[in-house]
Amino acid sequence: MTSGLWDLVLKGVWVTIQLLVLSALLATAVSFVVGIARTHRLKFVRFLAGFYTEVFRGTSALVMIFWVFFVLPPAFGWQLVPLWAGTLALGLTYGAYGSEIVRGALAAVDPAQREGGIALSFTPTQRLRLILLPQAVPEMIPPFSNLLIELLKGTALVSIMGMGDLAFSGNLVRLALQESAEIYTYILVIYFVIAFLLTRVMRGLEKKLKAGVGKKPVPEPDTEPKQARTTGVGGGGA
Repeated sequence: MTSGLWDLVLKGVWVTIQLLVLSALLATAVSFVVGIARTHRLKFVRFLAGFYTEVFRGTSALVMIFWVFFVLPPAFGWQLVPLWAGTLALGLTYGAYGSEIVRGALAAVDPAQREGGIALSFTPTQRLRLILLPQAVPEMIPPFSNLLIELLKGTALVSIMGMGDLAFSGNLVRLALQESAEIYTYILVIYFVIAFLLTRVMRGLEKKLKAGVGKKPVPEPDTEPKQARTTGVGGGGA
């Protein structure tokens, strides 16, 4: 490819990273707010949080992007630029999935820890901040890492709005070169590299958080072939 086409691809990479960071921040905020609300003592709050989760988990992210970008302007009289429309649609959609991660991690905390907080006369907010979240957050990192990778792949959906992300830029290069194999191979590699770096960062974060609460991270699967045992069976010699 020529340098001009490479510049187009690199601009697409930058747009994809911007969208990933912004939508991940929104999804994280939504995940914690809705996930904590799912455990609230008031039934009405739990109902609203559950309703939001079911709606956004049960609808297509692609249709949600269409809705935010094409339906909101005539309905409310204002227009979002593609970057913010994509951020809003992806953040709200993946935040619904993340809220279940938060809810499940909070529910998995040992009930004795909650009872200890009650015995110490902690308020519900203090129990959440000082007891539940410090133990639950490290357990959220592995599923959040998977969700972040899914979000990275979901950013390609914004190309339907004409947004110059990596997928859209790659399609423009394909049209210019009249060659699909080369450019889409490069795009696959770029997505893989970004995903690999994200998993490394999240793995390091998991180790740091678990060390802070005295836990060890789940070891990664050993891909090294085990050495054959040299001891004889039954104790017999040659």
